Amino acid sequence: MILLTGGAGFIGSVLLKLLNDNGINDICIVDRLGDEEKWKNLQLKSFQNFIHKDDFNALLKKGELPENVTEIIHLGACSSTTEKNLDYLMDNNFLFSKRLAELALAKKIPFLYASSAATYGDGKYGFDDDVKKIAQLEPLNGYGFSKHIFDRWILTQKWSSQVVGMKFFNVYGPNEYHKGSMKSLVERAYHQVLDTGKIKLFKSEHPDYLDGEQKRDFVYVKDVASVIYWFIKNPDKSGIFNIGTGKANTWLSLANAIFSSLGKTANIEFIPIPEILKEKYQYFTLAPTEKLRAAGCDVKFMELDAAVSDYVKNHLLKENKYL
Repeated sequence: MILLTGGAGFIGSVLLKLLNDNGINDICIVDRLGDEEKWKNLQLKSFQNFIHKDDFNALLKKGELPENVTEIIHLGACSSTTEKNLDYLMDNNFLFSKRLAELALAKKIPFLYASSAATYGDGKYGFDDDVKKIAQLEPLNGYGFSKHIFDRWILTQKWSSQVVGMKFFNVYGPNEYHKGSMKSLVERAYHQVLDTGKIKLFKSEHPDYLDGEQKRDFVYVKDVASVIYWFIKNPDKSGIFNIGTGKANTWLSLANAIFSSLGKTANIEFIPIPEILKEKYQYFTLAPTEKLRAAGCDVKFMELDAAVSDYVKNHLLKENKYL
């Protein structure tokens, strides 16, 4: 049985659909549903069990796992880059992950987990996923810090079974509808266009970047799920890997792709970056993929225009059609 934490969430539910499409249904979901509409991500999906995250954490504290777990895919976490409660982040993203990993390592169960490009901070040390360079990274926010220290901890452990850390870059796509302020620009901008006819982008506070020319490695969630599935099918591959396209696109390019998908002329307004973000804003991210390719992963990442078009036309225009 596959244990999938965060299985009702954004990336987790898209992966769940891919697993089901490949005939894999013996899955135990660990998540919190709360009063959000995250439950809709589980519609038309197949899984054998659901355990509330709090109940599962209590199980971990007793050193126990559900019966018959043969694979752990740990995607559940607090993903808010603006979360200020470091005690919450440490408990949720580090200590919880550590308990789960310790059991996986002790029982020699393959362990795949979500890290983040937020661990790279402002990029002054680059975005190389060489584990020898990880210790020097300086995340800009508490979320990145909580992911970074888990990466560092897992590297100190002895691996006798598969361990894969996945540094996700800017993921967007269907099933993110419940994420509030953490939804991608594509989803938020789509509604801006419908409501106001324009898209708002942040002005640049950096002398090296013009307004809208800040760059990110935007990666489609369907491709992310395919990479995770590739690792599941290749249990001999271990390490910490960047999960991105290997290309940096501007926010303007992303906005223009949204307008194009809607058949509308671009209309963009630049607004000041909020004070809370000014000191923690990443102006450039890029995922070198040489290590991923060297491992043998042959998943092809969709080009930005094609992926945005798929998201808008096949999901957002169809009233948030879920995967």
